[in-house]
This record gives sequence, C-alpha cells and structure tokens, in this order.
Amino acid sequence: MIREVLCAGIGIYLLALFGRIILSWFPLRPGSPVGSVAGVLERVTEPVLGPARRMIPPIRIGAMGLDVSAMLVVIVLQVVRGVIC
Repeated sequence: MIREVLCAGIGIYLLALFGRIILSWFPLRPGSPVGSVAGVLERVTEPVLGPARRMIPPIRIGAMGLDVSAMLVVIVLQVVRGVIC
C-alpha cells in the first residue's frame, strides 16, 4: 500500500517537474491561465529544485548558464523510483 502511494507520488512529481521544465522555455504572462499553472508547478517543485540549485551551480557556456539541477532531480527520482517500485 505505502509502496504504491510512494510510486504514484514520485510519478506525479516527475510530471510536475517535466511540466515546469517545458513551461520554462516559453515567456509566460502572470495571470494568464498557463501562467497560473506555471506558478503552481513552481510552488510544488521549488522545495526540491532550490536545494539542488544551491548544491550544483549552473554550468557556464559562454555568457549563458545552463541550470542542470532539474536533470539531477529527475535522475535521482528515477533511481529512487527504480528501487522502490
């Protein structure tokens, strides 16, 4: 029972994380329906992404920085999911 709930929770969290990643590629207006969804996804995923961002700084590519914290979180969650589920 607990295993199924954890597996489902990890799956839902991964979907929220992927949604946030995809929506971060587009300019969104606050207050728009998609902007509201992006805000909810940010509030749900930031408690995990924030500490990951502090542990791993962005990778510098010229004048840009590539944030790899989301990739790290996805990999860790997939490993945990593989062990639990």
